[in-house]
Amino acid sequence: DDDDDDDVADEGDSESDSDDEDEFEDQGSSDEDEDILEKQREDDDSSEGDVEILDEIEDYEVPRTWKKQAKREVSGFEKPTSSKESNWIHADDLSSDDEDEEGIENRIGRVPLHWYDDYDHIGYNAHGSKVIKSDGKGDRLDQAISNAEGLKKFMIDDALNGREVELSERQLELIRRVQGGAFAHPEFDATPDYVDYFSGVDKEISGLTSGRIERKSKFQTNAYERMQIQKMLEDLKEGKITLDELKGKTKKKDSDEPYLLWAGDEEDELAMRKGPQHLPAPKLPPPGHAESYIPPDEYLPTEKDIKEWEDMDPNDRPHGLLIPQKFDNLRSVGAYQYSVREAFQRCLDLYLCPRAMKRRLNIDPESLVPKLPKAQDLRPFPTTKCIEYKTPYDGDIAPVIRCISPSPDGNYLASGASDGVVRLWEVQTSRLLRSWNLSELVTKLGGNENESNESDLTLPVICIEWNPNKLHHCLIAALGKCIVVIATGTGNVDGAVITEALLTPAKSGGNVTNERASKAVQWKTILLDREKPLSVYDENSGPIAALLTTREVSSIRWHRKGDYFVSVSPKAGAASVLIHQLSKGNSQQPFSKSKGEAQLACFHPNKPFLFVASPQHVRIYHLVKQSMIKRLISGCRWISSIDVHPSGDHLIVGSLDRRMVWFDLDLSNTPYKTLKYHERGLRAVGYHSKYPLMASASDDGAVHVFHSMVYSDLMRNPLLVPVKILRGHTVTNKLGILTTVFHPTQPWIFTGGADGRILLFQDI
Repeated sequence: DDDDDDDVADEGDSESDSDDEDEFEDQGSSDEDEDILEKQREDDDSSEGDVEILDEIEDYEVPRTWKKQAKREVSGFEKPTSSKESNWIHADDLSSDDEDEEGIENRIGRVPLHWYDDYDHIGYNAHGSKVIKSDGKGDRLDQAISNAEGLKKFMIDDALNGREVELSERQLELIRRVQGGAFAHPEFDATPDYVDYFSGVDKEISGLTSGRIERKSKFQTNAYERMQIQKMLEDLKEGKITLDELKGKTKKKDSDEPYLLWAGDEEDELAMRKGPQHLPAPKLPPPGHAESYIPPDEYLPTEKDIKEWEDMDPNDRPHGLLIPQKFDNLRSVGAYQYSVREAFQRCLDLYLCPRAMKRRLNIDPESLVPKLPKAQDLRPFPTTKCIEYKTPYDGDIAPVIRCISPSPDGNYLASGASDGVVRLWEVQTSRLLRSWNLSELVTKLGGNENESNESDLTLPVICIEWNPNKLHHCLIAALGKCIVVIATGTGNVDGAVITEALLTPAKSGGNVTNERASKAVQWKTILLDREKPLSVYDENSGPIAALLTTREVSSIRWHRKGDYFVSVSPKAGAASVLIHQLSKGNSQQPFSKSKGEAQLACFHPNKPFLFVASPQHVRIYHLVKQSMIKRLISGCRWISSIDVHPSGDHLIVGSLDRRMVWFDLDLSNTPYKTLKYHERGLRAVGYHSKYPLMASASDDGAVHVFHSMVYSDLMRNPLLVPVKILRGHTVTNKLGILTTVFHPTQPWIFTGGADGRILLFQDI
């Protein structure tokens, strides 16, 4: 083997010139490179070793080659590689093994070759032609002959292209080095000398650590620093330090004032204490004059007092077991004979009596009161009594004003009193224009018969309502079992014609088509001498028709359009609620069964809803769908009055237990707010039709006026502010103001009371 290596080395020396020239010619070397190589060969002949490179060539441009060094001694490579072998390894063929200039190699990529087992080809080349399978290498005898003859020394089978490829000498040398356990390249140094790249520049500036991922703790605040900052902010908030001291502009001054060394916040100490909460024992009351050894003479009991004390329980005695005594000096005072007994009793009290810790809240009561705007900023609202309407009467007692109702234009006012008379007033002058005695009229019609058959009693006017339509000049009044339709005679040119057409079916006696309603109500025509109407355009004035029911009527209310009105008879059972249509003279009974005793009823201003109030609840019915849609729980004992906001989204309820309840119909069936300002039961509540005002009247003789602003924004709560308390009526027989109603166009309010007076309050 050594002789073969020497022969290879000699052949390498003789052929190095031609081989190197060929190799570098293939690499595209220049004339300058050849001159440098020639000089390098001359220097190599004069040098002792073949692996040392002179320093003179360092300044020249070195061609594409590797530095020749001694090879690593590994198994199978004890001697340095010959120059010829080195040339094979150092040859840098820039061409790729995969390049196919002619395009005859297979181009199927990574397709498995066994897919072509049944075909005569194994793929296609770049020109689209088939790559035909080869016949193979023959049998083993053919291979042995070819190897013996030296025709094919190192051949491998290229299965992809179907041919045999002969390995080059450079490839064989690489295979031999890899099989021998050496590195493929002879000049590769596995253990190079360490080169320190740090040149004294900061690592962060040099960029060596710029690509390192920062730790998570670098982006988080320090817990101790956070605690210190929090403490500084608390001191700054409490005023212990100033902002200048915190910034370091001024130094904190040490206070010379004395302070308690062991003082601390007891509540904080109790909160921070672990385990069961400590409840200190209550302190004993300090001793009084009776416990003194020289008590005053008035504290010394007599023998009679001592005998009385002995018969009493010790807990009921003025000083317990102690009997006050007087001693000449303190030395004469002996031991207290009941000290052990009283200490034992105190231990029993501490052991048996439950105790609880109550924290004292230092809250300013004014901060709990909501901030409301000033009443002066919420004008206009009624403030002053301006006009009084005096009711004429016979006798000493004035009739009680039970109900009032203004006309839609605000020029006239109708009132009903306990004497059964409906009076028509002029608002601006308080002049009485007309009076109709409906009690006598109803008695003639047979509507004054009660269970005891006493028909000679005077029926009071329970309720009166003016038609809300400005073109309908009529009103309705309820007394006893009868509802009377009255033509006011105050119409203009158009109003008189429309009112006449509206009242014509009622004059003819009505036409009740509902079988159930015909049993509960009857329409009757009233034939009386017509008085002269107030208007020259109107022909009718006074009562024209009456509706007779089976039970006493307690409430009547108009629909917004002025054609329908609803009546309530609490004792009539299923027929307690009746709906009447004035333009057709017809009546309807909406309910076949009674759900509780109905007290009041009213229409929704915009929707086909009917509100029916029982003593404790308010039910809302859909008249088109004929079903109940909601039941409002008022929490009141007895509902006395209801009213619906002009928007239709809110409802107020007054009760005899002094409550005024506000419902938001879009929120819940429970009260939105409950107000309890009056001292006695509420008789009437109502909204203003144009202004954000609300009022409540009570038996205490006062009217409370509220500013009630309802916003179109559903996210904003209504603003409810009490602005004025109006007084002027006298409480008579425990009855105060029985009715109140707002002026339809002005921020005024009418009130009627048990003292027989009607008052008008204006915003002055």
